[in-house]
Amino acid sequence: MSEIQIGLLILVVTLIVLFSGLPIAWGLVLVSVGFLLVFHGPASLQNVPLLMMDELASFALLTIPLFVLLGAAIGASAAGKDIYESLHRWLDRVPGGLVIANILACGVFSAICGSSPATAAAIGKAGVPEMIRRGVPPALATGSVCAGGTLGILIPPSITMILYGIVTETSIGRLFLAGVVPGALLVLLFAAYAWIATLRALKSVDEPPPVRYTLREKVEGLGRVAPFIGIVVAIAYAMYGGLATPSEVAAISAVLALLLVALIYRTWRAGDLWVIFGATVRESTMILMIIGAAAVFSYMMSLLYVTQSSAQWLVDLNLDKWALLISINAFLLLAGCFLPPVAIILMVMPILTPVLEAQGFDLIWFAVILTINMEIGLITPPVGLNLYVLKGVAPDVPLTTVLKGSIPFVLIMLAFMVILAIFPEIALWLPNQMMGG
Repeated sequence: MSEIQIGLLILVVTLIVLFSGLPIAWGLVLVSVGFLLVFHGPASLQNVPLLMMDELASFALLTIPLFVLLGAAIGASAAGKDIYESLHRWLDRVPGGLVIANILACGVFSAICGSSPATAAAIGKAGVPEMIRRGVPPALATGSVCAGGTLGILIPPSITMILYGIVTETSIGRLFLAGVVPGALLVLLFAAYAWIATLRALKSVDEPPPVRYTLREKVEGLGRVAPFIGIVVAIAYAMYGGLATPSEVAAISAVLALLLVALIYRTWRAGDLWVIFGATVRESTMILMIIGAAAVFSYMMSLLYVTQSSAQWLVDLNLDKWALLISINAFLLLAGCFLPPVAIILMVMPILTPVLEAQGFDLIWFAVILTINMEIGLITPPVGLNLYVLKGVAPDVPLTTVLKGSIPFVLIMLAFMVILAIFPEIALWLPNQMMGG
């Protein structure tokens, strides 16, 4: 068999194993061990434990459990509800302000916790029932939060960006900065669509009388939110000002988050801390096990010369660079409908990195394209995690309604990817300005 044929066989077997319901980490190890045994015999397995341990010994990986702890601490509190309520008070006179407040709250919460499902759950619990009660169509109410929650993997701090930086050996600081402007623009585009859609929807229903808030009530609403916004500012200042490394920033922000939720929301009891640290251990272990398994998978692909041959095959196609980019994104969109972003980055980027570099694509810019692509996968079946999160938050709303409400936001993200491809400076301007070209 040729290397390309072996690669196709590996792809088919991997998809079958992953779709069987086996955990991703164990599925990747099982496929890797199986192909190593078949093509290189038992002797090839002696490096497997060392590969996993060496991959997990990377100091850069320390940022992952620390940022996960930050997100778990914020997610276990009522911070999401308070952020939503505060923004709602300031937008009470804006047409469609309730939906816009939810989307803006998703953007702010994403910048704090960096988790898409956590953002969708935290903001959705507070915002979706209120939107439906005030006449917003269930599809728009759930779809806006479902899509807004995806911003968690684009707006820094982002676990997805950290993994991309480790795999491609690019600057995590630059990657974080590259996500800021696109993330803010997506928030504004989502809000603009929500405003227009709400105006159209509310024309046909009897909207309950709006609740008005005094200036004092609006300012009071900021009291609990301001400290968490301070964490975002502190992260940005310390990391981009060169005061601390990403690992140090993650540690400081995690400790600050724990202190704030303890002081503001009284989450210092053993039961509260058990929930926070338990969630941190589960998610961190899952991510790190996938990273270790992906190292074994990459070793197997390299040893069988599949990675090198696949990259060379893509180059030999002599596709126009934009045709190549469209083909890569079409594949990623399809993969994102079935696999989580972590698995896709760890499995695909070792192959795509040399191809992208050979075509002259900027890896920092491509990280933003890839992340938005992965965001779409979070709100498309069959594995769209945010769809099921919103279904859990609003059990009376059918899953098809949640999906219907998410489709316009998917189209916005697809259009924004095209804009980014034409104007890469949208992603590259800020990192170039702050860290040099």
